[in-house]
Amino acid sequence: MGKLDNFRGFCYDRICNIFNIFVILKCEVSIRMRDLKGRLLWCIGLLVISLAGITVQADGNTATGEEGNGVGVAYYVNPSDTQLHSHIEQAKKDRQKKEEEKKEASTLVMANVNNTLNVRAEADETSEKVGYLYKDCGGTILERKDGWTKLQSGDLVGWAKDDYLIFDEEAEALANEVGNLIVNIETDSLRVRKSPSLDSGVYGLLKAEDELDVIEVVDENWICVDYEGKDGYVSTEYVTTEFHIDSGETMEAVKEREKKAAEEKAKLTAMQGAVMASQDETRLLGALIQCEAGNQSAEGMLAVGAVVMNRVRSSGYPNTISGVLFASGQFPPALNGNVAKVYEKGVKQSCLDAAARAIAGETNVGTATHFKRAGNHDGVVIGAHVFW
Repeated sequence: MGKLDNFRGFCYDRICNIFNIFVILKCEVSIRMRDLKGRLLWCIGLLVISLAGITVQADGNTATGEEGNGVGVAYYVNPSDTQLHSHIEQAKKDRQKKEEEKKEASTLVMANVNNTLNVRAEADETSEKVGYLYKDCGGTILERKDGWTKLQSGDLVGWAKDDYLIFDEEAEALANEVGNLIVNIETDSLRVRKSPSLDSGVYGLLKAEDELDVIEVVDENWICVDYEGKDGYVSTEYVTTEFHIDSGETMEAVKEREKKAAEEKAKLTAMQGAVMASQDETRLLGALIQCEAGNQSAEGMLAVGAVVMNRVRSSGYPNTISGVLFASGQFPPALNGNVAKVYEKGVKQSCLDAAARAIAGETNVGTATHFKRAGNHDGVVIGAHVFW
């Protein structure tokens, strides 16, 4: 009877162990079903081995230790607690890694508005406005709660309502559509060459912190950039690249921009005498057109001017030409000083004509508010650019 009782107790212990293992594995939610099935089969295999061991022990042929000390066949078939916990811990780490990767991939947020989106100091509609997000502006998620998202977009940090934002795959799709790759100049002065060679002629010089749109990465030594509407080449040794999305503006930046625009207008008026404000705006738009499409056809120049005027007429952007041109993260030639240089030196008549046509309401791109070098975006292609 002693051996039979031992046999029954041994069977009971083994079955309880197998049942506990199965429960633990089933409760570990990070283990996929196919892994669970595999481990279940593993448990069944252990059960078979255990029963085989029981049979051997019942015959009295393989027991090597004293009764009750847990030594014998059971010692070899009992799964190690350390091994089991190792599997569980690894599953937890895998799950945590996936969650972190998902979180990292989901930090992008984009404005989903046709007009200006208020960004506030706190997650409350009565809170102070700290800035604006414009149409197609993007940023990084800092925190989310109660239908609000705290974000950073350029220098702007604040809260916006989730109702007017998009996230995850939808945000990534929009960013890829409206964003572009740019180069940042990391030296005091950098030559823009006419071809990817140190022996090539030079279009002009760039200064530190200038930004230009990337047309293509030629090789490890050269990048082709859009330089005043021409294909220019800069050495990779002195630049960095980043994916650019339009950013929002702080209230301080908006006030500073408006103040600067007023000062520039007053300065230009003083330089030229009594001139119509529309003439100033025409010349300013013409200067941008010369920087962006100065080597394009008349239709290509008009298309660039039409994009600017479509923004001016849209509620999603500032309502003046200077406001659109100098808004944060919009047109690199305006922000890096090239537009001002062209304005002062004199704008080509062909570019002034295109500006006048656009201001008068003429458009050959419909209501498009974006453009970039043709080749990697759907839209209306005119010359070297695609408009959408």
